[in-house]
Amino acid sequence: MLEALWWGAFASSSLVIGCLFALRVRVDRLLLGLVMGFGAGVLLSAVAFELVEEAFNTSGLLTDVATGLFAGCAVYTVGDAVIDRLGGADRKSMEGAGAGGSALAIVLGTVLDGIPESAVLGLTILEGGTVSVAMLAAVFLSNLPEAVAATSGLKASGWTSPRVLLLWAGIVAVSALASVAGYGLFDSASPSVVAFVLAFAGGAILTMLADTMMPEAFANGGKWVGVVTTLGFATAFAISAFE
Repeated sequence: MLEALWWGAFASSSLVIGCLFALRVRVDRLLLGLVMGFGAGVLLSAVAFELVEEAFNTSGLLTDVATGLFAGCAVYTVGDAVIDRLGGADRKSMEGAGAGGSALAIVLGTVLDGIPESAVLGLTILEGGTVSVAMLAAVFLSNLPEAVAATSGLKASGWTSPRVLLLWAGIVAVSALASVAGYGLFDSASPSVVAFVLAFAGGAILTMLADTMMPEAFANGGKWVGVVTTLGFATAFAISAFE
């Protein structure tokens, strides 16, 4: 369980790193878009090979995988719609709260984006005895540009640096606990339940990518985003293949 706590905190620590970077350096939009695109590619690969494929291998039933995928998609879609109404629609944008979004909604949106990723880290430790390096890299890299963009938006809305840093530190703590939950709650779960949970996380992450992360990456990075997304996918696949 302590291992799950550590890896959950480590994977989400990139939120604090991204925050510190944005507080000290003027961030170039093109660079942010390209990093976001690379992170999206890594996540796509992790969903395909670390979540959906693993879910099917765990139970051997397409029904478990399909049910989990669409349940994750539905839950994320509903949660995201609620957060959009609260003002968190631009949480991955460099305008963020400065563009009229609610800071609380941006925080809630970031937690919604990150919990499935963090929880599944703990589950991979439970299933394989050690953390999935590919999934760990995917969570770490995808969090980095999100924190940079949201921090820039919060700064624009008048948040002080200590307040922004405290916010991200709190989300790191929540993510670490989500990883522990993923490890502890499914310790004696049946293969069908584990498969459902893996696929659920995959469905939620896929929906997040299509709804927020990839559109924002393209808006900032342009057509080069396709190249770096493919590069991110290939990199994560190579990590997964040689684990």
